[in-house]
Amino acid sequence: MEIRYAKTHEWAGKDGDLYVCGLSEYAQDKVGDVVFVELPESGAEVEQNAPFGVIESVKAANDLFSPLNGVVAEINSALEDEPELVNSSPLKDGWICKIKSDDQSFSALMSEDEYKEFLKGQDE
Repeated sequence: MEIRYAKTHEWAGKDGDLYVCGLSEYAQDKVGDVVFVELPESGAEVEQNAPFGVIESVKAANDLFSPLNGVVAEINSALEDEPELVNSSPLKDGWICKIKSDDQSFSALMSEDEYKEFLKGQDE
């Protein structure tokens, strides 16, 4: 599955006719131990780069931003009982939601190589 990244550190990858979305490994490491995830509602319309949820860690609470335009088709309800999945498996079991979207907003995201280059300036 090709994964692309937003500048706000969310990722998206196409899975069938939906896009799976989550928080990048870099971001989950920066926020620390996740203790709560406020998920978007299933059926909600989301806009690329607009807030669609909240992630709380032992350090702080941060907005989650939608990496894509579209409609939330499915949420990862496992995060309600196990929010730490965002830390332990950010690209697999810790996914946030699945969005029905167009390929245009996915194409606007950074490739893995572009994201790695983008991260080089983040910790300076």
